[in-house]
Order: sequence, then structure tokens, then C-alpha cells
Amino acid sequence: MTTIPTSHPSSVSASKTDPLQLIDVDHVRFYCGNAKQAAFFYAYCFGFQVEQVCDLTTGSRDAAHYLLTQGNIRFLLTTGLSAEHPANMEVALYGDGVKDVAFTVFDATKAWERAVKNGATSAAEPRTYSDQHGSVTVASIRTYGRCVHSFVSRTGAYDLVNVKKGGQFSPRFRKLENISVNEYNRKNPCGLKFVDHLVGNVELGKMNHWVAFYENVLEFSMFKHFDDKDISTEYSALMSKVMASGNNLIKMPINEPAPGKKKSQIEEYLDWHHNTPGVQHLALRTDDELHSITALRSRGVDFLAIPDAYYDKVWARVDAMLKQHGHEAVKEDHQKIKDLGILVDADDEGYLLQLFTKPLQDRPTLFFEIICRRGSQSFGKGNFKALFEALELEQAKRGNL
Repeated sequence: MTTIPTSHPSSVSASKTDPLQLIDVDHVRFYCGNAKQAAFFYAYCFGFQVEQVCDLTTGSRDAAHYLLTQGNIRFLLTTGLSAEHPANMEVALYGDGVKDVAFTVFDATKAWERAVKNGATSAAEPRTYSDQHGSVTVASIRTYGRCVHSFVSRTGAYDLVNVKKGGQFSPRFRKLENISVNEYNRKNPCGLKFVDHLVGNVELGKMNHWVAFYENVLEFSMFKHFDDKDISTEYSALMSKVMASGNNLIKMPINEPAPGKKKSQIEEYLDWHHNTPGVQHLALRTDDELHSITALRSRGVDFLAIPDAYYDKVWARVDAMLKQHGHEAVKEDHQKIKDLGILVDADDEGYLLQLFTKPLQDRPTLFFEIICRRGSQSFGKGNFKALFEALELEQAKRGNL
């Protein structure tokens, strides 16, 4: 995969005979304590459009759902309207976080049947929501910890092509009009394009179990592998395997802690996530890292602090790698990269720019990565040590190292 798309590639030409052919990340669903307030946090801080709502005003009596969009990213924020709703029960245990990474497929029922036949545990059998405009069929399977994967197939006005153009997400959703932050974001875009990858944290000794799950159930394959020699500092370490769908469209790294002198970021996550695996971070792709990080910083987004000493060595390492493989040097302004605290890495296919936010809520669990790829399809291996040292500084401030 050597091209650099400006929007998430779509598998529209993929064979419809494969039930587990994944077309796109349909949406990522967050369970929230207050979806309305969370929607405006992501709108103001990250430039998302508060696009549509499904709540009491549209006939949804059990939960409120807010659809946020930016580029080809769709976040669905859900809050239960009763104490017994699963969203509220999970928020009490885990805080706000990712519940569902949903995939668009050609036929949700067939995808679910194939996954269950492959050994998946069903989370929800196929159900169809329809009206005179079209239909949306959804079926779900369980994956690590609290998370599920839903398969979504769409017809009529709810087809993914129409949804990408701003069409209605599903029956009972309505467009939100005259929201000032939406107009501001249209005039001042942050430039986030699509979900590049999603990272899951699992318990010690369970990474290979979940690697096998993705291989056997969803028919993924291993894309990259990092061990504790790659990802370690004086104090902590982790191991990671990156799983990818058959067309390399969907990438899902899986992390587990490795033995260290002190507590790793994975262990901290588990401690504050009710000792339950879950999604640690979402990497959001941009075509212009400097613009996106500048815009996000101006909106108050907190990013990890990268020490100045990092930039004393990074350019020699990156330039040598790019020259070795016949690639052009980093075109972005080096001083601006340092001023913005952006990490840089290179491999045999090119280079990438990346930066990680601090946790998005009070519990030190979910965060975002903002990533720009200039050919590189890796995950910043050369930055692991600097990144972990920055994370450890934050853990120490929280008393969790």
C-alpha cells in the first residue's frame, strides 16, 4: 500500500461474494455520560460537525445518539436515558469510551453469520431499521473486553455514498440546523480525513489470543509486529501486533503489557478501565500535520510534550533512512515541526508525522493520535522510546507510574 489517499479508500470494487469484505469504517460508537455535552467538546476542540441526532424528539425512548462527522470520520455518541441502559451501566464502570467499531459490509446478516460460523460470539443478532427511504441492517459480535464489532449494510437513501454526502444516517435521525460551531468549523477546518487505525489494549498474555480471533473470525492477517525490544524504556514496555483486513483497509493494532520496572501505559489503562480491555486510541489521518496540529492546539487540545532533546537526533535518523531508500527528505518546515512538538519517523516506504493527545477525559484511558503519512505505512517505530518517555512523565504526574 504505497499511495497516500486524501480520503479513506473505499472497497467499492470489492467482490460482493465475500461476506467479510469490509468496505469502510461505518462509524465508531462511544458510550458517554452526556452525549450532548460530549458532542460539543469534540466539535469545539477537534472541529467535528454536530451533524444529526436521534433522541426523544425523533422517537428514540431509550437513548440519545449524536452523529459527529469530519471528512470520512463518523462518531456516534450514545447516552442511555435510563439507569438500566447498557450505555449508562458501562459508563459507570469504564467512563466515556469506545463501545463499537462498526464496519460497512455488503450484507450485514451474511457477515454476521460467517463471523459466528468462524467462532465469534454474537453480541446482537441482525435487526433492520427501515422506512420509505431505505434501510439499515446491523448485527454485532463481541471482541476484546467491552468492545463489539457491528456489521452494517445500507440501502436506498441510507447507502454509504449518500451518508458520506451528508445524507440521513439511519431512520429516526434528523439533521441539526443553525448550530454556530458547525458554521465556524466549516470556515476553520481542522483537516481530519478518516480513521487510520484503532488500537486495543488487552491483558498480559492475551495478545496472541486476540490475534488468532482476528485471523480466524474476521479473516484478518498480521500487518506488523513489535516486541518489548522495539517498545520499551528504562521503566516499562509493551508488545503489539497490527492486524489488517484482507484489503489492508482496516488496521487494528493490539497491545499487551510486557514486564518492566514500573507500570506501563497499558497497565495504567487497564487499572482505570475496570481491568477490562478496550480501545486505547484512535489514529485520525490528516493530509497536513502542521495545519491540523496548529488548529487543534488553538482550540485547546492538550498534546503530549516532546522534549527538545528529541529534535537533536531525529533529523539525522530520518534523513538517513529516507536517503537509504531513495525517498525525498521531509518537506515540512523543521522548525515548525519542533515548535508544534510533532514526532517524525521514516521507513523504506517514506515518512510520517504524528502526535498524541493527552487523555480525552479524566480517566487516563482513551486518547487520539493525529497522523500524516508521506508514503510510510508503519506506526512510528523510531518514536516509540520518545513517546513512551513522554507518556511516563504524564503517568508520574497522575501517580500511576
